[in-house]
Amino acid sequence: MLYTFIICIIAGIGAGLGTGFAGMSAAAVISPMLITFLDMPAYEAVGIALASDVLASAVSAYTYGKNKNLDIKNGLVMMAAVLCFTMVGSWVSSIVPNQTMGNFSTFMTLLLGIKFIVRPVMTTKEAMQSVSPKKRVIQSLICGTLIGFICGFVGAGGGMMMLLILTSVLGYELKTAVGTSVFIMAFTAFTGAVSHFAIGGAPDWWVLICCVLSTFIWARVAARFANKASPKTLNRTTGIVLTVLGAAIVAVNYLT
Repeated sequence: MLYTFIICIIAGIGAGLGTGFAGMSAAAVISPMLITFLDMPAYEAVGIALASDVLASAVSAYTYGKNKNLDIKNGLVMMAAVLCFTMVGSWVSSIVPNQTMGNFSTFMTLLLGIKFIVRPVMTTKEAMQSVSPKKRVIQSLICGTLIGFICGFVGAGGGMMMLLILTSVLGYELKTAVGTSVFIMAFTAFTGAVSHFAIGGAPDWWVLICCVLSTFIWARVAARFANKASPKTLNRTTGIVLTVLGAAIVAVNYLT
């Protein structure tokens, strides 16, 4: 029991920091930890990770919104497409082998972390507003479809894909991109978790509670720090957090 508790707390710390700083899905950290160290079936591990995403993303979104770093209007457009295809992806993932799941976001987390260190996002909010609303809506719908499927299929919450698209394709500045990402993730993660539990059955409640609480606490801490940091500091911190977590996930997946 103590061993299980320690694994869940460590997984929650990594997931919470990733969510609060960079809008990263808790599943990118929690899933491989539970699968590797607790021998948990991949489908159940993904469901627990998505459930951990819900409160962590919600508290992060609240913090970013409170600091006016959240684009609700355009976020809702992307979320509509994401929600629909999350359920499709969740169903598809239930009929594929375990090893296919939970691994997609591993290298994306590492590479995106390096990207923020080498090429930080310095877009301003003024530059964001220059983008055509019609163009942004179309991009949001197309990107939301892809992100939703990925969320349901690999339990990644779409966090890394969403952050990459919001900053690189839609031209968001980093804080608003993270705030909008976690806002959408709170809903997509809830949909994905419900779908997983409905298809795969009830999870291990002890593991679920430990992971949810640990992720929630550390996401709150990270989000508060991120909203007070300068763009340069936030880019560097986000890059370091993602790089370290990405390297750790690779080690967990392939060296244990």
